[in-house]
Amino acid sequence: MTIFSRFVAAAFARIFLLCLGTFTAIFLVVDFLEKIGRFAGANPGYIALFFLTRIPEVFCQTSAMAVLMATLLTLGIFSMSSELTAMRGCGLSLGRITMPILVIAFIVSLLNLGVNEYVLPQCIVQGQYIRQVLIEKKSPKLFFRQMNIWHRDGAYILKAKLFEPETGYLKGVTLWKMEAGMQPEERLEAAVAKPMAGGWLLDDVVVRQFGKNNIIGTSKISSVAVPLHLKTADFKVMGKYSDNMGIRELAAYCEKLRKGGYDPTRYVAQMHGRISLAFAPLVMAFLGVPFAVRRSRSSGIAVGISASLGIGFGFFILNSIVLSFGQAGVLSPLVSAWATNAIFLMIAIWLALKAEN
Repeated sequence: MTIFSRFVAAAFARIFLLCLGTFTAIFLVVDFLEKIGRFAGANPGYIALFFLTRIPEVFCQTSAMAVLMATLLTLGIFSMSSELTAMRGCGLSLGRITMPILVIAFIVSLLNLGVNEYVLPQCIVQGQYIRQVLIEKKSPKLFFRQMNIWHRDGAYILKAKLFEPETGYLKGVTLWKMEAGMQPEERLEAAVAKPMAGGWLLDDVVVRQFGKNNIIGTSKISSVAVPLHLKTADFKVMGKYSDNMGIRELAAYCEKLRKGGYDPTRYVAQMHGRISLAFAPLVMAFLGVPFAVRRSRSSGIAVGISASLGIGFGFFILNSIVLSFGQAGVLSPLVSAWATNAIFLMIAIWLALKAEN
């Protein structure tokens, strides 16, 4: 790395870390003020651990905005001190000047992807446990293992393949009724389980009765009610939804749903969206460079901050809207996930060409 590259990279890195730290602090303070009423009387150590587990999620959500703001501020400061003019006067192109910034943004994107895959899922699970069980004193009676839902309630043991938060239904349900000594007495296999007063209603049920561990009878009934003390709100305890799955785990989950005959479109869109959003810092850097150069002659730090916030919020709002079309099946999951990145990248290329000319 040349002296010039180290100079630009050091200046950008300092401002990026400052922006990232500021965003993280603001996020955690707002989150703390929002939850302080529910955390009243809790162990301060548990509260501190809970917010510590939130830091990887904050990094993934704010790194793109921090890169954009750092890009605008770094080039803005270079322009205000006439350093940018001197660089251009020495014959350096816009690409050569900003290459260290783009390299750091790419590294941040790879780090974002790694955090999403390896760190964030574990932190979310631990954070849920600390909040729901240690702080709010809820019972972790429901748990997920190998992407299946398990629940034990008295003589019943329930396994489900899928929980739909929108409807509150369980799908792919198997329910064992156990005798004393944990010997199976009856097994119910249902396509759907719906919550009802006093329990759950199982639809399209196949009933298998056991005698000395052998099946002695099989029958089919349209529906049956079972007295399970399980509420849909309980799925928020120790829950493992798509939001806290790694990308590879989410891909395996989608494949499992597809093989089971369920529509995985929503989760496929989320999987591609997770990957595309990880590279948002690189897109923001590409966009911030020409925007900063175009605005640097007449703008200051305040304008740079305002512009970065406006562009960043616009990016995430558009990305959420387009991604929702993919989750609903209106657009291809792949197209909906990468459309916003592609749009902003094309805008960045157009602005860069105009700025270089």
